[in-house]
Amino acid sequence: MQLFLMRHGEASFDAPCDKERELTDTGRYSSRLTAKWLAKMTAQVDLVIVSPYLRAQQTWKEVSKHIGEPRNLFTLDDIRPNADPKFAVDAILAYAEQYKADTVLVIAHMPILGYMVSEFVYGIEPPLFATSGIAHIDKHAEQAHLVVMHNPKQLA
Repeated sequence: MQLFLMRHGEASFDAPCDKERELTDTGRYSSRLTAKWLAKMTAQVDLVIVSPYLRAQQTWKEVSKHIGEPRNLFTLDDIRPNADPKFAVDAILAYAEQYKADTVLVIAHMPILGYMVSEFVYGIEPPLFATSGIAHIDKHAEQAHLVVMHNPKQLA
């Protein structure tokens, strides 16, 4: 399975609560840069899992313009910023198995994304993700390795 873990784009702090923070223009732009890179990496995304937070949903909207419709799309409450990373990884793997997904995109937040990388790839310290940053993990059976991490500045 090719797994892409992406952090949402830059978001404004001008919102009534964290869940309702909207992407800035820079956040939209950098999400498009990452989406263009992702489109070069894979012809089809089988499964997309997105946090319910507004900034993650808006990031998906920007990304979807470049990668097309996935076979399956879900909003998953278990990938909120402070959710349990082990539970999140188990949920993602269960969805991937159920829908026979070979390519999976997850759009979520820090700090859970860093911890999820550590759950997927044995022995790796939780990395930091820039906004609109993405990690590519190659997972086969019980083995997984981090292929690459990018931030939008590297992709510009």
